[in-house]
Amino acid sequence: MKRKIFLLILIIVLLSIYKLNNQVSLIPDTAIRLRVIPNSNNPEDIYIKEKVKDYLEKDIYSLTKDTTSIEDARSIINESIPTIENNINNIFSSYDYNLPYQVNYGNNYFPEKTYQGITYEEGYYESLVISIGESKGDNFWCVLFPNFCLVDTEEEHTYKSYFKELLNKIF
Repeated sequence: MKRKIFLLILIIVLLSIYKLNNQVSLIPDTAIRLRVIPNSNNPEDIYIKEKVKDYLEKDIYSLTKDTTSIEDARSIINESIPTIENNINNIFSSYDYNLPYQVNYGNNYFPEKTYQGITYEEGYYESLVISIGESKGDNFWCVLFPNFCLVDTEEEHTYKSYFKELLNKIF
């Protein structure tokens, strides 16, 4: 009898985790997203996107990583926009890249995206978006606040969620 109850509980837990992993976005409503959209998918444009992304991950993301309130995160991001623009100018200049770009902090459109079995719904989200040139290339995005960004691997980026990791540790 105990074995049957244990099996039933285990099945319910596994189905709950499966449903969570496959149907629920783990990004809270109060998140601030980050997105970098390259001009195109040609190698030079992708390379510049990666350089801008690397800068944002190292410098700007580090400013908000320990922030606990969305108001503080908003303030930090708004105050950092001139620095962001200056550093993007420096990146473009150092690679002799001459396309225009736009830094936009506000409610920006994100298309639907399914990544590792999780579907992130399309919509307008509070976000910092860097659009380069015609902005027709494959974009990079993650969550700037709260700390749900990505871990860089050699060949791909993997989104990590504190909540998903916690569930995996428990079960």
